[in-house]
Amino acid sequence: MSLAELLAMSVWFSASAVVPVLRNLWHLSDSGAAWLTLSVQFGFVVGTFLSALLNLPDVMNSRQLLAISAFAAALSNAAFALFADGVAAGVFFRFCTGLFLAGVYPPGMKIMATWFQKGRGTAIGVLIGALTLGKASPYLLNALGSHLWQRNLLFASVLTAVGGIVVLLFVKAGPFELPAARFDLHQVKKVFANRGVRLASFGYFGHMWELYAMWTWAPVMIRASLTAHGSRMQLAELSSYLVIGIGALSCAAAGVLADRIGRTAVTIGAMAMSGACCVLAGFAFDEPVLLLMIMAIWGATVIADSAQFSTCVTELGDPQYIGTALTLQTCLGFLLTTISIHLIPQLVQMVGWHFAFIALAPGPIFGVLSMLRLRGLPEAAKLAHGKR
Repeated sequence: MSLAELLAMSVWFSASAVVPVLRNLWHLSDSGAAWLTLSVQFGFVVGTFLSALLNLPDVMNSRQLLAISAFAAALSNAAFALFADGVAAGVFFRFCTGLFLAGVYPPGMKIMATWFQKGRGTAIGVLIGALTLGKASPYLLNALGSHLWQRNLLFASVLTAVGGIVVLLFVKAGPFELPAARFDLHQVKKVFANRGVRLASFGYFGHMWELYAMWTWAPVMIRASLTAHGSRMQLAELSSYLVIGIGALSCAAAGVLADRIGRTAVTIGAMAMSGACCVLAGFAFDEPVLLLMIMAIWGATVIADSAQFSTCVTELGDPQYIGTALTLQTCLGFLLTTISIHLIPQLVQMVGWHFAFIALAPGPIFGVLSMLRLRGLPEAAKLAHGKR
């Protein structure tokens, strides 16, 4: 399942990674470059909203939903490479890519949860770690792959399609799967009537305010810093891959730790560290070596807690509608990312890279407060078999 997610998510940042080339070919503005990423986020939000509204992850076979969605996302990304000739077409195809990826991410978490009761935080941590590595892969393709951007995007589409094939051939639901639920429109409302799920989701929302803005704009900042000091573009692309990809290791490690010492403890610690990096990273812009060190710490901590918010939902929510709850949580979290992603380039124009990322710090602060509140409630005893 983790291998399938790694492959399927290869198309997420595939267009963002080739923006330097598209700037020249399409005379792309900063706003146009931002929309190539924002359109994926908006597509994902629309897809997850419809999926949650219709209870698709709970009334459909999760494997089939995931595989079909992966194939459709691969086709949309391939269409971008073959047919997009400007921002308007590019945004449309990227929107479709995000729309279909909504059927890949939440169902994958649900399938993983059906295999584990003990060690679920570790299992979903490994899954989110694989997803992180998949999202970082376009930057590796830039550094090592073809100099033709279309080939890199088409290769990413092939990887995504292979992810769907892996699910169909090798993945099945685990022993803790429940029978398919009946459609219930009221489940969308019931998800947030659950106090524990609501607070875990608030923690997730604070985390998401920071995460995708960092993933989107950290590579741009790294390019700007390294090229200003005479480094080759390939080094900047490889550095971007490592900064994002290191989160794969931290997700798995945080999952193991959360199962042993508690989910709220791990999420609070990770957000405190990543929030500090929001403030510190900009001040290292003129020192590339120091910048990459801080960015590596940020890349590790900014995603380390992500799986644990989802795991909290699987432990605190209605087992019959876990897929709907996970999908709704991700839908609202990704909606927030559209604001923070749009905000950063505007701040860069106003105050420069030295201060722009400070605007992300309120997210982890809010997340820490939400998880502290959850930690003090009786519901927290359900987390990680009593480990808060």
